[in-house]
Amino acid sequence: MSSADQVWKQIRADAEAAARDEPALAPLLEEVFLRRASLEEALSVRLARKLAYHTTPESELQTIFLEAFRADPAIGRRVRADILAVKERDPACRNLLTPVLYFKGFQALTCYRFAHHLWQNGRIELALYLQSLIAEVFAVDIHPAARIGSGILLDHATGFVAGETSVIEDNVSILHGVTLGGTGKERGDRHPKIRTGVLIGAGAKILGNIEIGVGAKIGANSVVLHAVPPHATVAGVPAHIVGRAAHSEPARAMDHQLDNLEEFIDLGEGI
Repeated sequence: MSSADQVWKQIRADAEAAARDEPALAPLLEEVFLRRASLEEALSVRLARKLAYHTTPESELQTIFLEAFRADPAIGRRVRADILAVKERDPACRNLLTPVLYFKGFQALTCYRFAHHLWQNGRIELALYLQSLIAEVFAVDIHPAARIGSGILLDHATGFVAGETSVIEDNVSILHGVTLGGTGKERGDRHPKIRTGVLIGAGAKILGNIEIGVGAKIGANSVVLHAVPPHATVAGVPAHIVGRAAHSEPARAMDHQLDNLEEFIDLGEGI
């Protein structure tokens, strides 16, 4: 274990403490974390156990996941950034062990990263099979061709959908019930592009090949059909500008309050 990997060191320490505090969980913690040499190995064990289904053995999924980690070290870096993002932004996250062991948003996102790796390397059928398992197990449907950055909080996650040509940049926070979808039967580049620092409230629907600008905020249950300027707050059905985001990166602030419309009117910006 690299002494520089503070995330894994802290997760192991959290697992040791949890095993002492709750003997009923000690066998699980021993099997998944305390016997493992790396976060990559622990995640492969935990997620393969979650997804093992019908004729696909758990051991085969573990091998697929470990091979993805070894072939593309960026997956491990993104996973660590996601863990830290959850700890930083979610007050329900007690320690670094919590998202890895319990939070299906983090687990589903990590499984998507394996599927995306497979898709990029031409293993289309296996990538789509993983997508279907992720949807069944976690109620999260992310197309393996979608492009997702690091430092992502997928909070609660149930009902999250991201279409084939969706893009989510770094340090974005998304709540449950969000759809990044198309507007019909068009083909080609047809899904939203979510830029850095965006916060998307629960139940929001963002439809079409539109850009949600850096640091924007999307109100809960909004239906967004047009591009959103950087640092704008939008809400409603259909969505319209209701203010300027009070924080440069709403995804980090996790403040869902609507903001001051007059400030945006003064800038002459609209949607």
